[in-house]
Amino acid sequence: MAAGAGLSDVKRGLMAVGGLCRERGLTHSARWASELAFSLDPLPKDELPPVPPLTEEDLADLDAYTLAKSYFDLKEYDRAAYFLKGCQSQKAYFLYMYSRYLSGEKKKDDETVDSLGPLEKGQVKNESLRELRVELSKKHKALELDGFGLYLYGVVLRKLDLIKEAIDVFVEATHSLPLHWGAWLELCNLITDKEMLKPMVLPSTWMKEFFLAHIYTELQLIEEALQKYQNLIDAGFSKSTYIISQIAVAYHNVRDIDRALTLFNELRNQDPYRIENMDTLSNLLYVRNMKPELSYLAHNLCEIDKYRVETCCVIGNYYSLRSQHEKAALYFQRALKLNPRYLGAWTLMGHEYMEMKNISAAIQAYRHAIEVNKRDYRAWYGLGQTYEILKMPFYCLYYYRRAHQLRPNDSRMLIALGECYEKLSQLAEAKKCYWRAFSVGDVEKMALVKLAKIHEQMGE
Repeated sequence: MAAGAGLSDVKRGLMAVGGLCRERGLTHSARWASELAFSLDPLPKDELPPVPPLTEEDLADLDAYTLAKSYFDLKEYDRAAYFLKGCQSQKAYFLYMYSRYLSGEKKKDDETVDSLGPLEKGQVKNESLRELRVELSKKHKALELDGFGLYLYGVVLRKLDLIKEAIDVFVEATHSLPLHWGAWLELCNLITDKEMLKPMVLPSTWMKEFFLAHIYTELQLIEEALQKYQNLIDAGFSKSTYIISQIAVAYHNVRDIDRALTLFNELRNQDPYRIENMDTLSNLLYVRNMKPELSYLAHNLCEIDKYRVETCCVIGNYYSLRSQHEKAALYFQRALKLNPRYLGAWTLMGHEYMEMKNISAAIQAYRHAIEVNKRDYRAWYGLGQTYEILKMPFYCLYYYRRAHQLRPNDSRMLIALGECYEKLSQLAEAKKCYWRAFSVGDVEKMALVKLAKIHEQMGE
């Protein structure tokens, strides 16, 4: 990506797409575009993006759209949809369908909160999804969906667990509107390994670099991710708080705690009221046993917004570090009432139930975490530990193997696998695991001792 002239085009594109997202109530994508645009140099007045022209259809729907958008912003989704019915313009049609989708999600979440027993959660469904799919698929076949419409169609398909169709639609959405980060992010959530990327024909735009860096971080391909982020920094995005936070998360994933903490401190200096990713920072402080810093972070976030998922997780970690596990579990439950699809809280709640020796509840929590994201190695590892306590080594082996597939160079997974093989008297396999754990840099310094014991057992 060329510096200078290229960056002003990038900034213009980001400002334009941010405006389009705001008009359609896509607040997270709008924020992402605005944050990235903010990190680039200001544009002179004559280079600002022009206001998009109104079509005849836009003019006809203007009054209904303006009224409905005000209801939408107040989260009165059914009311917004009522006034948008029959609108023809792309913008008003998207808001109509999106209002109906969010109305269904809101009702589903309200019911979920009322029934957050571990077994009941999966029974609640968004009732409007099937209708939306039928209507959107008709439009899709008639080629009448723009980039935003395709994005919403993909979301509906994903919610109905039609993963293959959803991936195809999201790829189409990135071609139709390459600067809409929401579509790229949805695509990220559906990719489970690097092989899935090879057949995908993605648009060759600078956004693809952000997407690849993000997916490499998610797939634990940290070296490739860091290289991508470094390239983006060199290309002119050095002030982006998004990139700093992603690099910090990447270092957290490879347990390079000092570097991650340095970056998080830099991030907090630049953006002191930021709440995203602060639960990851609290995990680092927890691992380092830094009670005063974790206490300060918890108090600070509580002052900013105590009813944010991340805040609840930070407070939960704080109580967990003080060994007040019931209180910690309570805060993770509160986080899940705010967002039942929040991955970190399910995993952390599993850990707390383990501490409280409530094995069945721990298994439920870890299973929910895997439902939300099959790439969460901590949940697979946690399940392995629960079945180890229940003395079910074959189950153990399955879950530890899954964790090891996700983290092939993590010695903790290898040691756990080795111990499993030992219990099943498969000493040759155990030996391989311990040797590999030693080779990748044994975190817990146990591999050589265990290897020696096996050699002793085998009389070698």
